[in-house]
Formats: sequence, C-alpha cells, structure tokens
Amino acid sequence: MGKTQKKKNLSDKVRKTKTSTEVKNNPFEVKINKQKFNILGRKTKHDRGLPGVSRSKAIKKRRETLLQEYKQKDKSRAFIDKRFAEYDTRLAPEEKMMKRFALERQRTYEKKDIYNLNEDEELTHYGQSLADIEKLIDNPDSESDTEDKGILSAEFTAGAHFGGGGGLLRKKVSSEEQAHEEDEEKKPKSRKELIEDLIVKSKKEKYERQTQREKATELTLKLDNDWKEIQALLAHKTPKSERNNKEEAKSKQEDYDIIVRELGFEMKAKPSDRLKTEQELAKEERERLQKLEADRLRRMRGEDPENETCKKPDHISADDLNDGFILDKSDKQTLMYKDGKFMIEGEQCEDEELEAEDEEESENQEEDSNEEGDADSSDADEDIGGGGDSDDAENSEASDGSESEDNHSDLNSDSGNEGKEAVAKEKSEQKVKVKEQVLSEEEKKAMTEAAKSELPFTFPAPETLNDLKSLLVDYSAEKQCVIIERILKCNHPSLAAGNKVKLEKLFSFLFEYVGELATGQPPGFRCIDMMVPHLYNLCQMFPDSASSHIQSVLKNSTHKIDQMVETKGRGTLPGLETIVYLKITAALYPTSDFRHPVVTPALVHMSQIITKCSVGTLQDVATGLIICCLFLEYVSLSQRFVPEVINFLLGVLHLAVPNTENLGYTLVPPFRCSGRASELLLIKDKAALDSWEMKPVSLSAVIRVEEEDELGQNHFRLSCVALSLDLIKRCIVLYGSLPAFHEVMQPIRTLISQHLPMDQFPQQLQKLSQEVLKDIESKPRLYNGLVFEKKKPVPLKLYTPKIKEVLDFGRKRGGSRQERERMRLVHKHKREFKAAIREIRRDNQFLARHRLAETLNKDSERKRKVKDLFNSLSAQEGEWKSLKKKKLKG
Repeated sequence: MGKTQKKKNLSDKVRKTKTSTEVKNNPFEVKINKQKFNILGRKTKHDRGLPGVSRSKAIKKRRETLLQEYKQKDKSRAFIDKRFAEYDTRLAPEEKMMKRFALERQRTYEKKDIYNLNEDEELTHYGQSLADIEKLIDNPDSESDTEDKGILSAEFTAGAHFGGGGGLLRKKVSSEEQAHEEDEEKKPKSRKELIEDLIVKSKKEKYERQTQREKATELTLKLDNDWKEIQALLAHKTPKSERNNKEEAKSKQEDYDIIVRELGFEMKAKPSDRLKTEQELAKEERERLQKLEADRLRRMRGEDPENETCKKPDHISADDLNDGFILDKSDKQTLMYKDGKFMIEGEQCEDEELEAEDEEESENQEEDSNEEGDADSSDADEDIGGGGDSDDAENSEASDGSESEDNHSDLNSDSGNEGKEAVAKEKSEQKVKVKEQVLSEEEKKAMTEAAKSELPFTFPAPETLNDLKSLLVDYSAEKQCVIIERILKCNHPSLAAGNKVKLEKLFSFLFEYVGELATGQPPGFRCIDMMVPHLYNLCQMFPDSASSHIQSVLKNSTHKIDQMVETKGRGTLPGLETIVYLKITAALYPTSDFRHPVVTPALVHMSQIITKCSVGTLQDVATGLIICCLFLEYVSLSQRFVPEVINFLLGVLHLAVPNTENLGYTLVPPFRCSGRASELLLIKDKAALDSWEMKPVSLSAVIRVEEEDELGQNHFRLSCVALSLDLIKRCIVLYGSLPAFHEVMQPIRTLISQHLPMDQFPQQLQKLSQEVLKDIESKPRLYNGLVFEKKKPVPLKLYTPKIKEVLDFGRKRGGSRQERERMRLVHKHKREFKAAIREIRRDNQFLARHRLAETLNKDSERKRKVKDLFNSLSAQEGEWKSLKKKKLKG
C-alpha cells in the first residue's frame, strides 16, 4: 500500500512562488494631492507622487557627486602647469620671458608686499654697497689701490695655495739656505701656525698699502702748495660781476653773523619756583598761624621772645680742649663809607636785620589792629600812640647818633681807626639801651596786656552749635570772620583725616548761626554779609553735605507750612531767617538750571509761601513782596515764567482799591475780593500823602512796621504800592517776549487804569503807574487770533474712477504679449530661485549629517582603542601581580 500524498496548504504555495518578484510601488509611499474641485478637461500632472523614492534618488545622487567632491576637497593628484603663455605658440620665447618677468615684478610690488625688500637688488649709499659697509670693508681710495685690492701676492700664493707651482716663481738661493729651507719645509706646520702666518702677511700688505696712500696724499698737498705759489705770480683779474657777487655774499654772511651774536647775548629766561599745591599752601598757613599763636602766648606770659630764640650754651666738659671749631669765614671787618658815615660790614648787616625785624613787627601790629572791631578802636589808638612816642625817642637818638657820626665825615683816610672805634662804641651803647628797654617791667606788662587783647591765631573746629557760638559771641563782625577763616586754615581737609567731617559740620553750624543772627534784635545783617563768602568756600569744598543740609532746612520749613494749613486752614508767612536762607541759596548755587537739587526745592517752597500763607498784616505784605523780589532774582537769567508772582502783585495792588465792586479781573488765593484785610493798603489820612518820599523797603523796617505810629504805617503802605509797581516793571522786562504777555498782564492793566485811585496818590506814584501802563502797551503782539476765512474754499477737482472688468478670476493677464512674457519669466525665475535655495539647504543638511557621522565614527573608534588599551594594561597588571604572588610564595 503506497504512501498517501500529503495535502499541500496555502503557505506552501506561497513559499514555492518566485521570491524575486518585487513590489514596484509601495502603497504607503504614494502621496495623493487632493483637489478641491474637479474641473473637466484639465489634466493634472502632480496628483500622485512618491516622496520616499525621490528622496532616495536625491541622496544617491548626492553621494555620487557632492560627497565625492567633499572627500577630494583639499587633495590634489595632478600637477598643473601655470606658467604664463607656455602653450601659446604665437609668442616668441623672448616675449614670454619679458612678460613673465613683468608679472613677477608686479606681484612683488603689490600692496601686501610694499614693505618686503627684494633680496636680488643691491642697495647702495654714495656708490658703496650697504652690505660691504655693514661688513666694515674699506673701499679703495685711489685707482692704484683697486688694482691690488683683493689680489694676493705671488709669494703668498706660492707658499699657501697647495704648492701652486711655486718652484718656478722662487728666486735662486745658495745651497745651504736651500737645504735649510727644505728641512723647514719638510717639517709639517700645524693649522694654528698657518693661520698666524696668513694674518702676519695680510697685515704687512695692508701696512704697505697705507704707506703708499700717505705718500700719495703728501705729494698731492705739495703739488697744491706749489700751485698756489705759482698762481700768486700769475696776473689774473676777476671780472666785475664775480666781484659784486662776492661782496653781496660777504655782506649777507656778515648780517647773519651779527644776528647770531645778538641771539647769543640775549637774556635767557630763568626757571621760576614750582607752584605749590593746595595742600602745601594749607600746611604752610597752619604752621604760620601756629607760630604766631605761640609768640602771642609767650608774650602773654611775659616771656622775652629774643631770649627764647637765643641758643643756650652747650655743656663743656673738663677735658674739652676747645678745638672743635670750623673757620667758615675770616673774622676781619672792613670799614665802609656810606651816605657820609663810616660803617662796618658786620654791624651794617646787623642793623639791616634789626630794621627788617622792626618792619615785620610793625606790619603784624597793623594786621592785628585791622582785625580788631570798632569796639576796640580806642584801645588800638592808644597803643598806636604809645608806640609813636617810643619811636620818636628812638628816632631822636638815632638822629643824635647820626649828627655825631657826621662830624667824622670829613676825616681823611689816616683817621680811619679812630672813626671805627667811635662807631663801635656808639653801637654798643645803643644795644645796651635796647636791652634795657626790652627787659623793663613796664614793657613786659604792656606786652602781656596787648597779647591778651589780641585774637588767638589757632582755633579748634567746633563740635556743636553752642561751641561755635562761644567762639563768636564776644567778638565783632570783622573778628568773627577772622575766626572762621582761621578755623578753616587750621583744619584744612589735607592736614588730617578727620578734618573733612569737622568742616562739614561747621557748614551746618554756620548756616544755622546765620539764621539766628537774622532773628536777633537788631538783626546782624552786616555779619551775615561777611559770613556768606565762608559759606560759599565750604559749599565748594563739600557740595554734597552742603546741599543735603540746605535741602533738610527747606524741607522742615515746608513741612511746618503744610501742618499749619492742615490744622488751621491757612499758613503764616515765615520770618527773616527763611528769607535769609533763600537769599544765601541763590548766592551759593546757580539759579538758571532747568532742574537743580537745591534751587528747584527753593523755588517750590517760595511758591508755596505766597500761595498758601494768608496776608493779614502790613508785615505779611512786606514779606510777600520780598519773596517776589527773590523769585525775580532766581529767574532773572533763565526768564522762567512764574504765575504766582503776577497773582501776588495783583492781590497787593487790590488791597489799595477802595471800591471792590464790578471788578474786571479775578483774584487768586490768598487774596479775597472783600473781607477784613481787603483794604489793608488803603490810605484814609490825606496828610500822609504830602510828607511821603519814595525809598526802598528795608528788612529792618519790616520788623518795626507794627510798632510805628499811624503816619509811619501810611508811609509804609505807599512804599509797598511803589514796590509792587516796580516789581511789575521788572516782570514786563522779563516776560515781554512771551506770546501770551498781554493776556497775562491784562488784569494788572485793568486794575491800574480803572480801579486804582491814582489821583489820590503822590506825584511819584502816578508817574510810576503811567510808566507801567506805557511799558505794557509798548510791547507788540506776537501772534494773530484765529478767524474764519471770508471766502469759501475752492474744492479740489474730482476725477471719475477707471473701472476694469475682470472676467477670468484667478488668472494674471497683462495688457500685451510682452507683458505676459515678462510675467511668465518673472514667475519662472521666482520658482527656480526657490528651488535653488531648497537644494542648497538640502545639500548643507546632507553634508552636516555626513560630518556628524564621521565624528561619531572617530569617537567610537577612539573609545574602542582606549578600551583595548585599558584591557591590555589590566591584563599586564594582573600577570604582574600573579608573578609577584608566586615570588612571594616561592
């Protein structure tokens, strides 16, 4: 029974089918471009695509082209003949060589090779090669030397140049000499001996050439001298033109020589002393003041300054031989005859020194007397008078001495010794008298009293305001300024580390002290004026601390006004100390800056004063007007418009208006149209108008205005009105160039011309008001008002729009064939340009992938090699350790 056939299933059929069949198109790689609308009759080219296939083809193409170029980038396997016109048969060989040489020279002289020197060219200097000059090779001076230069003699060549056939050139000598020479020649010479012989021979030849050159020069000089002797015998007359030229050249040369000599004898500038720095000057000034203070204290104790300056004798031991002296100069004294008197040279010098000391003392006394105030003027006069009597006595003695000395003026030279002795005797008597005067008790007492009354020369820097007051309170204004000046000099910042902080505190103390002077009775305005320069110097030295202190003072004053306004609803005008602070601020800092850390807060504070503080008394009116004066002083350079000043001046003039109904202007707070203080400047007593005189309002009068009688108060009211009009004139000058000037001044103009009773005022006020009105009207208007045009404007021409019907939507069609062709080319160029950019981007990506793959391969290969090295090293180390263990066991 045979085997039954096994039934074949479907898998076997598939396995037996041909395996070489390939799928032509993978359905997953086909990309179908869907269309929104199916249009009949339009053929679609790109409805189906194979992006994977096209990508693989592009990569394959890049591997065959771009990758091969990348691999052969910096490699060259062929030699390219780049010689110029090598294969050009039209040019002759000579022409080729000339053009090649020209190209080579052109390449040498390019801009990049402008500083490269050509080594083939030989540089010369006066016909000599620079290379030879650097090698210190002497060039021959004559033609005879050039023949022998560099040529060795026949004997030298015969003996030194390998034999050189020298036997033929040698002279015949005797047999003994010849035998001796042969023996010497047979002996071999060392290299050192050969070089020494060569040097000796070269020196000998050089010496011979030098002697020949000297002989030639001697012969040349002898020939020149002989020619001069012969030339003198020859009769030769120079032409007239040559003689004139020689005379002109000679005159020019003489003029030049004269100028050179004058320049040589001119006075040359001498170097002056070096200018000293600020630190050195401050140190010298402090030392001078310390010295003067020490002298004053010594005089106050009744000590003799001359005895202090005298040197004390040194201690002399018993073994001292008294031989340690030095003769600096001879002790001989010469007798001099000066102004009809016999004088000795040493005594004359002493007299001059005494006179110089007297002059210095008198100058110091004058300075001290100038520094004292008016209160001590009588004492100073008495001191000056007492000094005058003593001076007269000394002058009388001196005159007597001079008369006695004049008796010797007619003596001959034989009586010189007698005159010398007389003069010496008189000088000794005068010195004794001077000593008696210096050491007298009365003079000591007078000197002590004068020293006590003098002002100390050194002062410590005050630590508090009370310390400053204790230093200044007992002195006049002039002495207070001197004290401040000496404090600044003794405590200059460059002299010690802590002086800077002390002087910064001094500025704050001095600023507060000035404010206290302003509030005193009476105010010390004179002392304040004298303190301002010292405040300015301190402000320049320490600007930061000074500005911060002034800012704090202004801030405190502003805070007080704000608190009054919050509590009472109105503020009060500040006192004189605030006005003085504002005035000093204008003197210390520039007021024309657009924004300043000190001046700007001061301006804000002043505007707050004249807008928030009520005006209820005459003192308030005067204070407000003074603030307005400061305002105008601040803005005098910048011409900044301040409306608060205009409003305040308008309100002050309104206080002098009797009828307050139907006003043509509007008042601004703190003024009101009606109220208790609305008629503050109104004058009811007609007698005060006749006795009033126009005078400036002083600060001291502001304080005393409430204490005066009715007549004085009326005069003060008129002065306030006059001051207001004067300030308005200053405002007109400042703001006359503003476009809105007439609108700003319109309320003031209406008040003066319509409401102010000028007929009841004095003639001076009437004249001042007329000047104000005239100045306002004289200013031109700088703009014209806006008005409607009289004629209706002509409308612009309107054109009918051009309408073009478009039938084929979506298609771009030009007007002509050329336009359509141009549009087609533009579209094609744009498409090709985008395609080129896309291909370049893909090429760069392909190269980047290839470089990354190379880098990764290199890194992996390196890691593999390192790993192999570590493995081999670990294996070696293991073997070595095992051998070591075996040795230890064995």
